[in-house]
Formats: sequence, C-alpha cells, structure tokens
Amino acid sequence: MMNEEAVPLGARSPDLTASAATPEVPAITGSISLPASEESTLDEPVSATILRDVRLVAGKLKVVLVPKNTSEETLKALRDWDLWGPLMLCISLSIMLSMTAPAHQSAMVFTGVFVVVWAGAAVVTVNAQLLGSTISFFQSVCVLGYCIFPLNIATLLLLMMKLVASNVLLRFLIVGTGFVWSTRASVVFMSKLVPPKRKALTVYPVLLFYLFIAWMVLIQ
Repeated sequence: MMNEEAVPLGARSPDLTASAATPEVPAITGSISLPASEESTLDEPVSATILRDVRLVAGKLKVVLVPKNTSEETLKALRDWDLWGPLMLCISLSIMLSMTAPAHQSAMVFTGVFVVVWAGAAVVTVNAQLLGSTISFFQSVCVLGYCIFPLNIATLLLLMMKLVASNVLLRFLIVGTGFVWSTRASVVFMSKLVPPKRKALTVYPVLLFYLFIAWMVLIQ
C-alpha cells in the first residue's frame, strides 16, 4: 500500500479562477439615436391644421377627377382615408338639391339626400366586404363619398343653367356625365381590393348607388 503525502492543514488549493486570464471588454462608445418620428401636430396652430386638411382633401378630389388604374397616388388615397371630405360633399349636395325644392319640402329633401348618401355607402361597403374585399369599412365609405364629387359638379351646373334656360337634353347630358364619372372613379378604387371573379358583383351595387343619386339630381 502506497503512502500518500499529507497536505498541511493551512495550505490552500490553487485559485483557478484567479489564475485564469480575464479578457478585457472593449468600452462601448458613441450614441444611440432613434429614428425621427413624424412631427407632432398637437402644438401647431389651428390654421395650419385646417390648411393641411384642405390640402389632403384637394389631393383626393384630384385623384377622383383623374382616376388611374395603376397609380401609386390612388393606392395612397385608399390608405389615408378621412370622412371630412365626404361629409362636406354630402352636405353641399344636400344643400344644392334642397334649394331647388319647394319651400315646404326643402328640409325633407336635405335629410333624404344626406341619409341616402351615407346609408347607401354603408350598404355598398358591407356588400364588398362580404364578397372578400380587403378594404376597411371607413376606407370604402371614404372612397364612395369622395366619388360623388362629379355629381356635385353636375348639380352646380344645373343650378347655373336654371338661371339662364332649361334644356332637358342638356340636363340629361350633364347628369349622365357626372354619373359615369362617379361610377368610373369608384370602380377604379374598389376593383383594386376585390377578387377578380367577384368584381362584377361588387360593381353592380356601386352602379345602383350612383344611379339613384343621379336620378335625384335629375328630377330636381
């Protein structure tokens, strides 16, 4: 049996952790910068806010007047929806049509046009969503509301014509042009977000919606 050498009680085992070489950690220098966010509009003057909204509405009206099938501006208008423009167009159309109605029917005409525009836009939107449209409810209402702008122009022209002369054929021509223009503009928007096989089922209610509004403009 081999004799083992006794270790003195006061002796300590070598400290392996102390003898291990500790690598130096390089110091981190520099600064961290966050991406610049959009400028806050909470502190801007009211006039600047109004002017900014007016420019946005004017840009959407321009897209409605000159719709393009393959335009990035069209897609941007779809994403940046608002209800101020459609509200102003609906109110102006209601006012113009109520001006041509008899005095005792003006309030009823105003209310009827207002309800038809918003309720009709809601029905057309729900139909499009049931058919698989990827557009949101308020985006669709925004598009349909902005696309009545050509019919607003037609109504204004009819009011100006009434002061000069009344020509039935010319009235049909003006209102028909506004109807085709409104329908064409809305179809350009809606067709981008509807399955191709269901496009006809989506366009048909849109056509009826603007046809009914055009009929109200024509009979006034």
